[in-house]
Amino acid sequence: MAYRKVEVATPLIVKVLPYVSILGFFLVWEIIVRTGIVPDTLLAAPTTVLKTFFVKLYDMDPDGATIVQHAWVSIQEAFTGFALSLVIGIPLGLCMGWFKVVEGLCRPIFELIRPIPPIAWIPLTVFWFGIGLTGKVFIIWIAGIVPCVINSWVGVRMTNPTLIQMARTYGANDWQIFTQLCIPSALPMVFGALQLALTYCWTNLVGAELLAADAGLGYLITMGGRVARPDIIVLGMISIGISGAIIGFVIDKIEKKLLAGIRR
Repeated sequence: MAYRKVEVATPLIVKVLPYVSILGFFLVWEIIVRTGIVPDTLLAAPTTVLKTFFVKLYDMDPDGATIVQHAWVSIQEAFTGFALSLVIGIPLGLCMGWFKVVEGLCRPIFELIRPIPPIAWIPLTVFWFGIGLTGKVFIIWIAGIVPCVINSWVGVRMTNPTLIQMARTYGANDWQIFTQLCIPSALPMVFGALQLALTYCWTNLVGAELLAADAGLGYLITMGGRVARPDIIVLGMISIGISGAIIGFVIDKIEKKLLAGIRR
Protein backbone atom coordinates (compact mmCIF):
# COMPACT_ATOMS: atom_id res chain seq x y z
CA MET A 1 0.00 0.00 0.00
CA ALA A 2 1.46 3.36 -1.05
CA TYR A 3 1.37 6.33 1.27
CA ARG A 4 1.23 9.86 0.01
CA LYS A 5 3.07 12.61 1.82
CA VAL A 6 0.53 15.13 3.05
CA GLU A 7 1.75 18.71 2.87
CA VAL A 8 0.35 20.96 5.55
CA ALA A 9 -0.27 24.49 4.34
CA THR A 10 1.63 27.15 6.24
CA PRO A 11 -0.77 29.63 7.89
CA LEU A 12 -0.68 33.09 6.37
CA ILE A 13 0.21 34.70 9.68
CA VAL A 14 3.36 32.59 9.92
CA LYS A 15 4.44 33.78 6.48
CA VAL A 16 3.75 37.40 7.34
CA LEU A 17 5.39 37.43 10.79
CA PRO A 18 9.00 37.93 9.57
CA TYR A 19 7.97 41.02 7.59
CA VAL A 20 5.96 42.36 10.51
CA SER A 21 8.97 41.85 12.77
CA ILE A 22 11.29 43.77 10.45
CA LEU A 23 8.83 46.62 9.91
CA GLY A 24 8.15 46.81 13.64
CA PHE A 25 11.88 46.99 14.39
CA PHE A 26 12.43 49.92 12.01
CA LEU A 27 9.28 51.67 13.20
CA VAL A 28 10.35 51.53 16.86
CA TRP A 29 13.83 52.68 15.84
CA GLU A 30 12.35 55.66 13.94
CA ILE A 31 10.10 56.63 16.86
CA ILE A 32 12.95 56.43 19.38
CA VAL A 33 15.06 58.86 17.37
CA ARG A 34 12.26 61.19 16.24
CA THR A 35 10.88 61.60 19.77
CA GLY A 36 14.33 62.41 21.12
CA ILE A 37 14.62 59.39 23.41
CA VAL A 38 17.95 58.86 21.65
CA PRO A 39 19.35 62.09 20.13
CA ASP A 40 19.98 62.08 16.37
CA THR A 41 23.58 63.07 17.14
CA LEU A 42 24.06 59.58 18.60
CA LEU A 43 21.86 57.48 16.33
CA ALA A 44 20.44 58.22 12.89
CA ALA A 45 16.81 57.39 12.12
CA PRO A 46 16.11 54.79 9.39
CA THR A 47 14.63 57.45 7.08
CA THR A 48 17.79 59.54 7.48
CA VAL A 49 19.96 56.53 6.68
CA LEU A 50 17.84 55.84 3.60
CA LYS A 51 18.33 59.43 2.40
CA THR A 52 22.07 59.12 3.01
CA PHE A 53 22.12 55.91 0.97
CA PHE A 54 20.64 57.67 -2.09
CA VAL A 55 23.05 60.58 -1.64
CA LYS A 56 26.06 58.23 -1.34
CA LEU A 57 25.14 56.61 -4.66
CA TYR A 58 26.75 59.63 -6.36
CA ASP A 59 28.36 61.78 -3.63
CA MET A 60 31.95 60.91 -2.63
CA ASP A 61 32.07 63.18 0.43
CA PRO A 62 33.28 62.85 3.15
CA ASP A 63 35.13 59.56 2.56
CA GLY A 64 36.26 59.87 -1.06
CA ALA A 65 34.06 57.20 -2.67
CA THR A 66 30.44 56.27 -3.30
CA ILE A 67 28.67 53.46 -1.44
CA VAL A 68 28.88 51.26 -4.55
CA GLN A 69 32.66 51.76 -4.78
CA HIS A 70 33.10 50.91 -1.09
CA ALA A 71 30.94 47.79 -1.42
CA TRP A 72 32.80 46.65 -4.54
CA VAL A 73 36.18 46.98 -2.79
CA SER A 74 34.95 44.96 0.19
CA ILE A 75 33.40 42.25 -1.99
CA GLN A 76 36.60 41.91 -4.03
CA GLU A 77 38.70 41.56 -0.90
CA ALA A 78 36.28 39.16 0.77
CA PHE A 79 35.89 36.87 -2.23
CA THR A 80 39.62 36.75 -2.96
CA GLY A 81 40.46 35.77 0.61
CA PHE A 82 37.45 33.43 0.78
CA ALA A 83 38.46 31.65 -2.44
CA LEU A 84 42.04 31.22 -1.23
CA SER A 85 40.74 29.81 2.06
CA LEU A 86 38.69 27.21 0.19
CA VAL A 87 41.40 26.31 -2.32
CA ILE A 88 44.04 25.78 0.37
CA GLY A 89 42.03 24.88 3.48
CA ILE A 90 39.66 22.23 2.13
CA PRO A 91 42.28 20.02 0.41
CA LEU A 92 44.56 20.42 3.42
CA GLY A 93 41.81 19.38 5.84
CA LEU A 94 40.77 16.42 3.70
CA CYS A 95 44.35 15.17 3.46
CA MET A 96 44.93 15.70 7.18
CA GLY A 97 41.86 13.61 7.90
CA TRP A 98 43.07 10.59 5.90
CA PHE A 99 46.84 10.67 5.47
CA LYS A 100 48.74 10.32 8.76
CA VAL A 101 51.90 11.85 7.29
CA VAL A 102 50.07 15.05 6.28
CA GLU A 103 48.36 15.24 9.68
CA GLY A 104 51.66 14.74 11.50
CA LEU A 105 53.37 17.48 9.48
CA CYS A 106 50.61 20.09 9.34
CA ARG A 107 48.43 19.70 12.41
CA PRO A 108 50.96 20.93 15.03
CA ILE A 109 51.57 24.12 13.05
CA PHE A 110 47.85 24.57 12.43
CA GLU A 111 47.00 24.10 16.13
CA LEU A 112 49.69 26.65 17.03
CA ILE A 113 48.38 29.32 14.65
CA ARG A 114 44.63 28.60 14.97
CA PRO A 115 44.03 30.27 18.41
CA ILE A 116 45.61 33.56 17.27
CA PRO A 117 42.81 36.02 16.35
CA PRO A 118 43.13 37.19 12.73
CA ILE A 119 42.94 40.81 13.88
CA ALA A 120 46.18 40.24 15.83
CA TRP A 121 47.96 39.82 12.48
CA ILE A 122 47.03 43.32 11.32
CA PRO A 123 50.13 45.21 12.61
CA LEU A 124 52.49 42.72 10.95
CA THR A 125 50.35 42.66 7.82
CA VAL A 126 50.61 46.45 7.50
CA PHE A 127 54.41 46.14 7.76
CA TRP A 128 54.51 43.34 5.18
CA PHE A 129 51.90 44.40 2.63
CA GLY A 130 50.74 47.93 3.47
CA ILE A 131 47.03 48.84 3.60
CA GLY A 132 46.14 47.73 0.07
CA LEU A 133 44.36 44.67 -1.27
CA THR A 134 47.11 42.13 -0.48
CA GLY A 135 47.21 42.86 3.23
CA LYS A 136 43.46 42.60 3.74
CA VAL A 137 43.26 39.43 1.63
CA PHE A 138 45.90 37.90 3.90
CA ILE A 139 43.85 38.70 7.01
CA ILE A 140 40.72 37.26 5.39
CA TRP A 141 42.59 34.14 4.32
CA ILE A 142 43.86 33.58 7.88
CA ALA A 143 40.28 33.91 9.16
CA GLY A 144 38.64 31.68 6.56
CA ILE A 145 41.12 28.81 6.40
CA VAL A 146 40.45 27.66 9.99
CA PRO A 147 36.84 26.41 9.52
CA CYS A 148 37.77 24.98 6.11
CA VAL A 149 40.53 22.81 7.58
CA ILE A 150 38.59 21.77 10.69
CA ASN A 151 35.33 20.87 8.93
CA SER A 152 37.10 18.98 6.13
CA TRP A 153 39.22 17.07 8.63
CA VAL A 154 36.19 16.16 10.75
CA GLY A 155 34.19 15.22 7.66
CA VAL A 156 36.77 12.64 6.59
CA ARG A 157 37.07 11.29 10.14
CA MET A 158 33.29 10.79 10.26
CA THR A 159 33.32 8.45 7.27
CA ASN A 160 31.60 5.18 8.20
CA PRO A 161 34.39 2.71 9.14
CA THR A 162 32.22 -0.20 8.00
CA LEU A 163 32.18 1.23 4.47
CA ILE A 164 35.95 1.72 4.58
CA GLN A 165 36.48 -1.86 5.67
CA MET A 166 34.10 -3.10 2.98
CA ALA A 167 36.01 -1.12 0.34
CA ARG A 168 39.27 -2.68 1.52
CA THR A 169 37.68 -6.12 1.33
CA TYR A 170 36.84 -5.49 -2.35
CA GLY A 171 40.46 -4.49 -3.05
CA ALA A 172 40.29 -0.69 -2.97
CA ASN A 173 43.57 1.04 -2.15
CA ASP A 174 43.98 4.07 0.15
CA TRP A 175 43.76 6.60 -2.68
CA GLN A 176 40.58 5.06 -4.06
CA ILE A 177 38.97 5.00 -0.61
CA PHE A 178 39.99 8.60 -0.04
CA THR A 179 38.71 9.96 -3.36
CA GLN A 180 35.63 7.78 -3.88
CA LEU A 181 34.42 7.28 -0.30
CA CYS A 182 35.90 9.76 2.18
CA ILE A 183 35.59 12.93 0.09
CA PRO A 184 31.92 12.36 -0.88
CA SER A 185 31.16 11.46 2.73
CA ALA A 186 32.80 14.68 3.94
CA LEU A 187 30.91 16.98 1.53
CA PRO A 188 28.12 18.03 3.97
CA MET A 189 30.79 19.13 6.47
CA VAL A 190 32.75 20.83 3.69
CA PHE A 191 29.72 22.82 2.60
CA GLY A 192 29.17 23.74 6.25
CA ALA A 193 32.69 25.13 6.20
CA LEU A 194 31.73 27.42 3.32
CA GLN A 195 29.13 29.21 5.46
CA LEU A 196 31.44 29.45 8.47
CA ALA A 197 34.39 30.61 6.39
CA LEU A 198 32.23 33.26 4.73
CA THR A 199 31.13 34.59 8.12
CA TYR A 200 34.69 34.69 9.45
CA CYS A 201 36.02 36.28 6.26
CA TRP A 202 33.36 38.98 6.15
CA THR A 203 33.66 39.81 9.85
CA ASN A 204 37.43 40.06 9.81
CA LEU A 205 37.41 42.01 6.58
CA VAL A 206 35.43 44.73 8.34
CA GLY A 207 37.86 44.61 11.27
CA ALA A 208 40.81 44.97 8.91
CA GLU A 209 39.17 47.88 7.10
CA LEU A 210 38.34 49.60 10.37
CA LEU A 211 42.01 49.56 11.38
CA ALA A 212 43.94 49.84 8.12
CA ALA A 213 42.28 50.74 4.82
CA ASP A 214 41.68 53.54 2.35
CA ALA A 215 38.40 52.14 0.94
CA GLY A 216 35.68 49.61 1.75
CA LEU A 217 32.61 49.43 3.96
CA GLY A 218 34.69 49.21 7.14
CA TYR A 219 36.57 52.33 6.06
CA LEU A 220 33.22 54.05 5.42
CA ILE A 221 32.23 53.36 9.04
CA THR A 222 35.58 54.69 10.28
CA MET A 223 35.19 57.93 8.30
CA GLY A 224 31.63 58.32 9.57
CA GLY A 225 32.98 58.19 13.11
CA ARG A 226 35.72 60.71 12.35
CA VAL A 227 33.30 63.29 10.98
CA ALA A 228 30.61 62.52 13.61
CA ARG A 229 28.03 61.28 11.07
CA PRO A 230 25.88 58.54 12.69
CA ASP A 231 23.95 58.18 9.43
CA ILE A 232 27.10 57.16 7.55
CA ILE A 233 28.11 54.77 10.33
CA VAL A 234 24.71 53.07 10.32
CA LEU A 235 24.65 53.00 6.51
CA GLY A 236 28.00 51.19 6.51
CA MET A 237 26.78 48.70 9.13
CA ILE A 238 23.54 47.95 7.28
CA SER A 239 25.41 47.60 3.97
CA ILE A 240 27.73 45.05 5.56
CA GLY A 241 24.81 43.07 6.97
CA ILE A 242 22.82 43.06 3.72
CA SER A 243 25.85 42.18 1.58
CA GLY A 244 26.82 39.31 3.88
CA ALA A 245 23.25 38.01 3.98
CA ILE A 246 22.97 38.03 0.17
CA ILE A 247 26.28 36.21 -0.27
CA GLY A 248 25.30 33.65 2.39
CA PHE A 249 21.92 33.11 0.68
CA VAL A 250 23.62 32.45 -2.67
CA ILE A 251 26.07 29.96 -1.12
CA ASP A 252 23.20 28.19 0.66
CA LYS A 253 21.31 27.76 -2.64
CA ILE A 254 24.41 26.45 -4.41
CA GLU A 255 25.07 24.04 -1.54
CA LYS A 256 21.54 22.62 -1.66
CA LYS A 257 21.64 22.11 -5.44
CA LEU A 258 25.05 20.43 -5.40
CA LEU A 259 24.20 18.13 -2.50
CA ALA A 260 20.86 17.22 -4.10
CA GLY A 261 22.69 16.31 -7.31
CA ILE A 262 25.20 14.15 -5.44
CA ARG A 263 22.45 12.30 -3.52
CA ARG A 264 20.72 11.41 -6.79
